[in-house]
Amino acid sequence: MNGKVALLIGSESDKKTVEASRKYFDYFDIELDLRVMSAHRNPDDVSKFASSARDNGYHVLIGAAGMAAHLAGALKAHSTLPVVGIPLGGGIEDGLDALLSTVQMPKGVPVATMSVGKAGAINAAILSAEILSLNNTTLSDKLKEFKDIGCKL
Repeated sequence: MNGKVALLIGSESDKKTVEASRKYFDYFDIELDLRVMSAHRNPDDVSKFASSARDNGYHVLIGAAGMAAHLAGALKAHSTLPVVGIPLGGGIEDGLDALLSTVQMPKGVPVATMSVGKAGAINAAILSAEILSLNNTTLSDKLKEFKDIGCKL
């Protein structure tokens, strides 16, 4: 394996959207741990998970949520690992509210924000591979191969 990534979704109904990223994690041989945890319904669980993530072997945390979309920010509030946010559709303008919530982090709370929905989930997997490739030549080579085939799987 080339690293371990946690992808947290705010609701079971979000699973359908983020499942599109699974084949990209598989392609880059990155262990994916998909969990359902809400920043609003399970804030203590999110806090405990994020604060112990580094010690539990995670390298990147991804939070995917719609509407108020506080999950990525809640992860970042409790971790020094890279955090990626995936805004999901369903709210105002089918994701505009989630996009604005995810991208507007205060200084000192960096969250890399992807596009809304399925494309964002796929890009989060690719960005995770790029982050992990900084210290992994096998993964760097796999990313070059991925670019050479036109970034398609």
